[in-house]
Amino acid sequence: MSITIAEVRTLRPNRYMIIDDEPCKINSISTSKPGKHGEAKARIEAVGIFDKQKRSVVHPVKHKVQVPMIDKRKAQVLAIMGEEVQLMDLESYDTFNIPIPDEFKDDLDPGIEINYLEALGRRKITRV
Repeated sequence: MSITIAEVRTLRPNRYMIIDDEPCKINSISTSKPGKHGEAKARIEAVGIFDKQKRSVVHPVKHKVQVPMIDKRKAQVLAIMGEEVQLMDLESYDTFNIPIPDEFKDDLDPGIEINYLEALGRRKITRV
């Protein structure tokens, strides 16, 4: 599992963090002022990369959170097998199967190159 640790104050929109063991892309961050005896808090709105579920968390700005290492790569389509596609990574030449997302069902053909991302041992097609 490739993760790093970062403080909430260093996070920015369009970056990534882990919420409920799911890598998420941050949509917005809003911070509140510190109270008389408390400290500033940040409310983070994010969407899961793989499940598209909205998530929100509230943490103190000094709180440390896990940030996934997102690996963006290119692959070539080798074969389409029903609901899955067989891909070959263009750097390491590894072959693997992943499910076809609904938005790319008609666009995939053997021989074309696609972009995919890998996070926490899971893969997802991002662009054809």
